Amino acid sequence: MQRPPTLLALTALAALTLTACGGDDKDTEAPTTPSGVTAQAGSATSVHVMWEPSTDDKAVTGYEVFQKGAKVKTLPGTKTMVDVDGLKPSTAYSFTVRARDAAGNLSEPSPAKAVTTPAPTPEDKKAPTRPSGLRGEVEGQRAVTLQWRPAADNTAVTSYDIYQEDSRIHTVTGTETSAKVTGLRPGTVYSFTVRARDAADNSSPDSETVDLTTPAASGEGPSTAPTDLTATVHKGSIDLSWSPPKADGDIESHELFLNGKPATTIVWGTMPTGKAKYTMTVTDPPGTRYSIKLRAKLPDGKWGDFSAQRTVIVR
Repeated sequence: MQRPPTLLALTALAALTLTACGGDDKDTEAPTTPSGVTAQAGSATSVHVMWEPSTDDKAVTGYEVFQKGAKVKTLPGTKTMVDVDGLKPSTAYSFTVRARDAAGNLSEPSPAKAVTTPAPTPEDKKAPTRPSGLRGEVEGQRAVTLQWRPAADNTAVTSYDIYQEDSRIHTVTGTETSAKVTGLRPGTVYSFTVRARDAADNSSPDSETVDLTTPAASGEGPSTAPTDLTATVHKGSIDLSWSPPKADGDIESHELFLNGKPATTIVWGTMPTGKAKYTMTVTDPPGTRYSIKLRAKLPDGKWGDFSAQRTVIVR
């Protein structure tokens, strides 16, 4: 007499069936090849490699950077640039990039990009002058173009680093005085600065800041970011002034961020008319650097967009 299958046997059979059915869903499609690869010598011993994002039928989870076939860097899929350090001065290098997805599929290598590191300047301790005349132009909802006047150096400027707030987002050679920044979000205010760098890796002070706001996407309302933020440094204090965003109702508070972290909430019983003002006390030693931005609490209880960022040095 044949026994009926046990619960354990039925469970095992179901698992086998599911495994067999799921076998057809295996991801075998590789990401597209990274394009637009650039390699800029940032100093005598470093190269800055950048590229345009790849696409995948699922998602790009990482990038691998190679120097003449040897992998030198592995990055998450959200990063499209990297500094390769520890190189030799006055040496020719060639870099390629490959994209990777969650299943481990690798794209074809990008076309190789050649670069030669400059000669060393071990005794050079003098930084370049700050780039001046920074200006920018918005190009659609997701890109801007920046331009500036060249910096000077006692040897030579080898590169210019573009910063968005406190993060370096792009690098161009020392002979270029413009850069296009892509991958931005619609309806967002961005604050850009530029620094010059020489072969000894000395960096200039920041250029002046330029604020640029990308147009909002179709169907979105007006920006909810505070505007016209100024920060004036005094001994022991910093005076802030800004224009609150326009909203359908009262704005009673703003959240102040220092160096990317919330520091305090500024609350009014009744919002001042015209410009809002706030004085913050500082006790850190002279030379301390502060990055300042804020956002308003909207009448519906949600936080609005961030203002442009201001960077100051304590006296």
